[in-house]
Amino acid sequence: MNITVWILAGGALGWLGFAVLHANQDRGMRISVIIGMVGGFFGGNVLAPMFSAAAGNANEFNAFALFIASASAAACLTVANILSNLYGV
Repeated sequence: MNITVWILAGGALGWLGFAVLHANQDRGMRISVIIGMVGGFFGGNVLAPMFSAAAGNANEFNAFALFIASASAAACLTVANILSNLYGV
């Protein structure tokens, strides 16, 4: 359940950055959502346990782990935006 929530939160942040904030227009909505989803998955699976934010049980919801996953997704989208602006990728 947590993994699904992390991926959905990252995807929502990718969509929000594209549709509402009008960032990453050259890259497109699909790529922005995918980058957000990957960032959320990475943040929830890798970074959250490093900060002791992962739930002991896989079915338990942890708000701090969701926060870390969302922050990771936002960071991935920001880095992708910077790289896109620098290198035109």
